[in-house]
Amino acid sequence: MLFKKKKIERHVSLHRTVLDSILSYCQMKHPNEGILILKGKSKQGLVTIDGLVIPPFNYTGPTFAGFPHSFLPFDLSYVGIVHSHPSGSAHPSVTDLHNFFGLVSLIVKSPYSDNDIFAWDSNGNEVPLSII
Repeated sequence: MLFKKKKIERHVSLHRTVLDSILSYCQMKHPNEGILILKGKSKQGLVTIDGLVIPPFNYTGPTFAGFPHSFLPFDLSYVGIVHSHPSGSAHPSVTDLHNFFGLVSLIVKSPYSDNDIFAWDSNGNEVPLSII
């Protein structure tokens, strides 16, 4: 191989205040899914999440959540999305993987407690997540 691409092992660090906001938002949207954009930065595989954005014109239902990407203002601090699964499963669906946005996707399963949030990459592999 002429060019070897070094595989980056990702790790997600989520600020406690952001986690609390995510959990509150998911509880408020239940029994529908909720969706938010994650803001932060990424350096050498470490994705630090320190903010949230409610996507403009988002749409949700009991089994779906999304938003039109064309209405997002350009912002280099977007690192991914978080959405809830009211069904209680934290694994990404095929639709989740096909609509992947950014570097990581967080999924919060019902009943939306501190231990109900998980991080995933675009291939559906779990990414280590720590609360800071």
